[in-house]
Amino acid sequence: MSQNNSKIKSIVTINIYDKKYYALKDQKFNPLKKLSYSTANLVTAYVNNHDLISTSVEISRSIEDEDLADLVEIKAYEELGLDQAEEYIIQFNERESTDDNDMRIFDIFVVEPEYLRETFDEVVKETKHIDLLIPSPLLYRSVYSKEILRNEGVHCFVYFGNNDTFITFYKNGEYLYAKSIEYSLEQIYDKYCELTGDRVNEEEFFNILETEGLKTIHADYQQNLMKLFGEIFIAINDIIIYAKRAFDLLTIDQMFIGSSKGPIIGLDEYSENYLGLQSAELNFDFNLNTEEWYTDQLQYMLAIAAIEYVDNDVELVNLTIFYRAPPFQKRASGQFIISTLLAITLGISYPLYFLVHSYMNDATNLVLSNNNSNLKKESSKYKKIIGSKKKEIDKLDVIIADKSKIYRNKDITLSSIYDKKVHYNLKSELLYNFAKDIKQFDINVNIVTSKDDSFTFSLLSKDDQEITKLIKYISERHFDRIDSIDIEMISKDSGSEYYNGILKVDLQ
Repeated sequence: MSQNNSKIKSIVTINIYDKKYYALKDQKFNPLKKLSYSTANLVTAYVNNHDLISTSVEISRSIEDEDLADLVEIKAYEELGLDQAEEYIIQFNERESTDDNDMRIFDIFVVEPEYLRETFDEVVKETKHIDLLIPSPLLYRSVYSKEILRNEGVHCFVYFGNNDTFITFYKNGEYLYAKSIEYSLEQIYDKYCELTGDRVNEEEFFNILETEGLKTIHADYQQNLMKLFGEIFIAINDIIIYAKRAFDLLTIDQMFIGSSKGPIIGLDEYSENYLGLQSAELNFDFNLNTEEWYTDQLQYMLAIAAIEYVDNDVELVNLTIFYRAPPFQKRASGQFIISTLLAITLGISYPLYFLVHSYMNDATNLVLSNNNSNLKKESSKYKKIIGSKKKEIDKLDVIIADKSKIYRNKDITLSSIYDKKVHYNLKSELLYNFAKDIKQFDINVNIVTSKDDSFTFSLLSKDDQEITKLIKYISERHFDRIDSIDIEMISKDSGSEYYNGILKVDLQ
C-alpha cells in the first residue's frame, strides 16, 4: 500500500508490549503520553519474533509472478504444518540467491489473526488503524538502508526485550534467520531470583543492570549475573552453531548486543571473550533528535522503515489487518448518499431522459435486427468447432491421466531417494560425537548397542552426578538431532564402588 506523501504529517511508532509510543515529526522523535486518531498519522508497530511462525522456501523461477502468492501460501501450510481449517496472515519477501539460478528463496512470516486482534485491540480503538505491522527481525534492514552498516559480511544482532529476546542473522544486508530464546528481561529477573533464593526488588535489579551491568561493584549481583549470562550465552552459542551449519556461514563478522532498556555495560566484552567474536553495543545513531537519554533501538528502526515506506514506496513485509477507512466515495454510507443525490437528479430530469432514451432504443433495435442473422450463422459455425475440440480434449485427458500416473510413481521414488540421502543420520558420526561427549566426564562405558535409530549405553561412574551432567550436556548439545533421551534408574551394586545406569537415546 503506497501512501500519499503530502497527506502524512507525522509517524507514530508503537511498542505494544511495553506500552510505549513515539511520534516523529520534523526530525524530532519524542515519546507520546497518549495515542489519538488522525488521518495525517502513519501508524506503525512490530510483532515479537516469538509470536511469529517463520520459515524459508525455494520456488522455481519458472513460476509466474501472478501465481507466486498462492504457491507461497501452499508452501507455508505444508512446511509449517499449519491447520488447514484455520486462516492465517501470511506474508513473504524474496531473498537474493547466488547459489542456484533456477530457484528463488522466500522468507515467509505467519501470524494468527486472532492474536493480532487480541494484542492490538486497545491501540486500534485509539488510532483506528495500523498502516504498517512489521516482523521484528526485519527491522534491522534500517541500519543498512541508512548506510550505518555496510552490506557486506555476516552480522548477528542480539536484542533483549522485556517480553522477547531474539537473535537475528543478516548476510550482505539481507535477512537470513531469527530465533527467540527463553531469556527475556522479565525471565532474566525471575531466573536471578531463583539463583538467589529470594525475591529481589525488581526496580533495584533493573537499575543495577542498566547503570552498572556486568561490571557492578555489588559482589553478590556480579556473581549471580555472570552465572546467569553464562547460561544465556550457551543458548546463544548453540544458535550460532546451528545458523553457521544451516546456512554455510564460515564465520560471524560482527555481533551487536543490546536491550530495550539500553546497552548493558560489559555485555559486549563478555560476548567477545565467551564466543570469540568481535562484539559491540547495539546502539546506532539514526540522526533523529530526541529528548530521552536512551530510546529503544527498535523504535528508531520502526520510524526509519515507515519513512522509507512513505517517501520511497518501499515494499515491506506488512502483517497488518487494521486498514484505514476507505475514501468517502468508496464507503457504503458514501455510496448511499451519492446514489440518493443521483436519484434526485435523475428524477428531476426524467421526462427529458425518457424521450432521448426512447429514440436511442429505436435506433439500437434497428441495428441489432440487422446483425442478428449474421450472428446466428457465426454461432452455428463455432458450435461445430467447439464440438470437435471437445472430442480432442477427451482424448488428451486420457493421455494426461496415464502420464500423471507415471509421474506420481517417479515422484514417490525420487522423494524416497532424496529423503535417504539428505535426512539419514550416519550412526558412526553420532556415535563418535557421543564418545567425545562422554570422554569429557568421569564416566566409563562397558556396553554400547544400537537398533534402528536408537542407541543404548551402559555407563559406569564413581559419581552419579557425573551421569546426570552427561545427560544434560548431550540433550542440550544435540537437541536438533535427538528425539528423546532417557536413563533407567541409576543403581549401585553392593560391594562395588561404581554407579551403573542404562542411557537410551532415540534419534530424530
